Amino acid sequence: MTESSNNGVGPNVPLDRRDPATGQAPGPVDPALEAIDPDRGRPANVIATRGLSLRFGDKTILSGIDMLFPRGTITALIGPTGSGKSTFLRTLNRMNDKVSGFRYGGDVLLDDESIWASHQDLLALRRRVGMLFQRPNPFPMSIRDNVVAGVKAHRIAKGKQLDVVAEERLRQVGLWDAAKDRLGDSPFRLSGGQQQLLCLARALAVGPEVLLLDEPTSSLDPISTENVEAMLKSLAPALTLIVVTHNLGQARRVSHHTMFFYDGALVEHGPTEVLFEHPREDQTERYVTGRMG
Repeated sequence: MTESSNNGVGPNVPLDRRDPATGQAPGPVDPALEAIDPDRGRPANVIATRGLSLRFGDKTILSGIDMLFPRGTITALIGPTGSGKSTFLRTLNRMNDKVSGFRYGGDVLLDDESIWASHQDLLALRRRVGMLFQRPNPFPMSIRDNVVAGVKAHRIAKGKQLDVVAEERLRQVGLWDAAKDRLGDSPFRLSGGQQQLLCLARALAVGPEVLLLDEPTSSLDPISTENVEAMLKSLAPALTLIVVTHNLGQARRVSHHTMFFYDGALVEHGPTEVLFEHPREDQTERYVTGRMG
């Protein structure tokens, strides 16, 4: 495995208490604001991987991944097809568990607790670590019921409260005006971009701490892509987002940190601007400048 680099901030571990955009140390903290911070006392890194290795059958996909994901940041996962990005992403909320031949080594920690601990409830884990897939996947139910499906499953709200949740989340993703007069309609009458925003509203409705996104705009037109990207940027720092993307421009536009995967290895990672402008590894430089596909 190629030794990974994170642009001078230590072996395979980004600095978690620096500004995600600039990499600078934080300034003085207002004690009054700190006292009411809902994340006060929680680990600075919402997710951490320790020596994580992933394989299917006899084929090793990734090995020895040590990575921290600071709370409230956006991390982009880039690299050629087949480099292990999506496998890594889907491991973070155990989406690979039922895939034939899947095996893992090492660990993934959510708030310093293993996601594979015996007491972990899978439904509860996936409420905390939600996912938005490459293609929109609305459920075969009304627009309104799509938004609140997870809310009902987790018994977060009921009755008229569900209407409030549906409106709140549709407004949050910018879909309320287009959907408010057709909440009982099929979601499949929405455009592709609107369907993806609906799926995003559904994912947000259960109040996740982390949102995993697997090429969320790859099937969308440029205007819909711009709308989804704006939505993603607005979600941090309230949420932590981890995004697989083949769109290097998108990675630069939306993320604070970037991880570059190549040939089953995490080659390099660090602040997005630094990784794109001053990559340390030749493979990274070739990829981000378009000399390697």
